[in-house]
Amino acid sequence: MTRTGFVHQALCYGSDDEFLEGTLDFARDGLAAGDAVLAVVKDPNIALLEAALGNRRDGVEFVDADDWYGRPSRTLGQYHAYCAEHGAGRRVRVIGEPVWTGRTDFELREWLRYESLLNVAFADSGHWILCPYDTRAVSADILRTATRTHPELALGARTSAPSGHYVDPADFSAECDAARPAVPLPDCLDDIRFSRGRSADVRGALAAYARRSGMPEQRTYDIVAAVHEVLVNAVRFGGGGGVLRLSNDADYVICEVRDHGGHNSATTARFPGHLPPDPRAAGGHGMWVVRQLSDLVAESLGPAGSTVRMYFRRPGEVIRPPAA
Repeated sequence: MTRTGFVHQALCYGSDDEFLEGTLDFARDGLAAGDAVLAVVKDPNIALLEAALGNRRDGVEFVDADDWYGRPSRTLGQYHAYCAEHGAGRRVRVIGEPVWTGRTDFELREWLRYESLLNVAFADSGHWILCPYDTRAVSADILRTATRTHPELALGARTSAPSGHYVDPADFSAECDAARPAVPLPDCLDDIRFSRGRSADVRGALAAYARRSGMPEQRTYDIVAAVHEVLVNAVRFGGGGGVLRLSNDADYVICEVRDHGGHNSATTARFPGHLPPDPRAAGGHGMWVVRQLSDLVAESLGPAGSTVRMYFRRPGEVIRPPAA
């Protein structure tokens, strides 16, 4: 089966047979057409697909979903990079099965936003993404939301139908923002005032805080780099300064930047930092870099003042809901 233009489908399955019914011909058709085929699914489903494909399995690249679906923005970046590398002059077909278990409400909301944003990130491509949802493991709320983030529903082998509940990604993203509780971080001794010319001092204090919070050296570097991007934006476009508020819980080191307000170019972006920037563009890369380095990001952007809160997961901790 061949299609033109970008296709994004949800496949709900409740058994191994239903999973294969919805994915096997999808992979076979892609191989027959000369498409690049990537299957990012749960490990048991890798075994199912490999066995069913037989000697054609070597034409499909398999990745365990647990290794791929770590951070929403990083995952979108990985797909974007994969399609750029393997999709020159041909279609890329992806069987992409997000990991929904073990997530907090905040994390689930950002993964649902990610599913919606795929429709924007790949709108101008000719690629095809099929997203399996295991009804035995995924909640009814997530299954309902899948019909709002996917323009089409896969109904089995080579059969699909438009979703009657699909929501424009801009509206869906606004819903995600509205559902996020506005819980301010408390004032604390670790607050750092920043202004033009103080970046070196702020970076040093931030690195020291991250290390005291148990972050390994590479993640400390990521934290400093991500926060620095936000601070630079705040100084240039957010009134020249503000406050960096630092906190942590059992799961995350949390860094929140509040500026004084003014013209902030990020406030005019439809999806600030969520979508890969044009590599040829002189600007517009900052928030994308921030999201690639952070585990989660929550922001409130406006001319009266902007707040960007970055979450960095602490190693070896049990998942608990972060403040959002």
